[in-house]
Amino acid sequence: MQSQEFTLLLQRCSQGDKQALDELMPVMYTELKKLAVSSMRQERPGHTLQPTALIHEAYLQLVDQHLPDFQNRSHFLGVAARVMRQVLIASARRRHAQKRNGERDGMAEDMPLASEQAEHLLAVDEALSRLAEQDPRKARIIEMKHFGGLSREEMAEALGVSLGTVKRDIALGEAWLRRSLSTPPGVG
Repeated sequence: MQSQEFTLLLQRCSQGDKQALDELMPVMYTELKKLAVSSMRQERPGHTLQPTALIHEAYLQLVDQHLPDFQNRSHFLGVAARVMRQVLIASARRRHAQKRNGERDGMAEDMPLASEQAEHLLAVDEALSRLAEQDPRKARIIEMKHFGGLSREEMAEALGVSLGTVKRDIALGEAWLRRSLSTPPGVG
């Protein structure tokens, strides 16, 4: 589906058009699948999280709430990236709590994470939250790239900034994130 058609369906949905919502749901699922597969490509070898579980949880969260007034496809993808981040972090927190409490199988996990993966995701989330306090746009761009797999063009459109701004923010944001993740807490 073309970006313009997607945007038109989003606009019709925000106006309460049930038929547009019915048409949009399979397209939303397909878009989420692309984001999840892209996001999973960036994970370390041996991760246990499956894209399908991430897609399902993000999809449920997006359709469970009232759809925001999406401006266009890129805006939708940006919101979806944020939802996927929240889903991943919630899963990582559950995994971390199970490990801390010595639970082996505890509650069945829809999205099993290895302990190391959970720790890494929590560290990235914490670092992104600190970056957002200093520079919300850079944090949002890094979130869109790493949790949503958005292209630079999609990020620029979603945020209403130039492609050059996105490129600079990616370079600076990733450098900040690498430094933050390599510095022990309380140092620096």
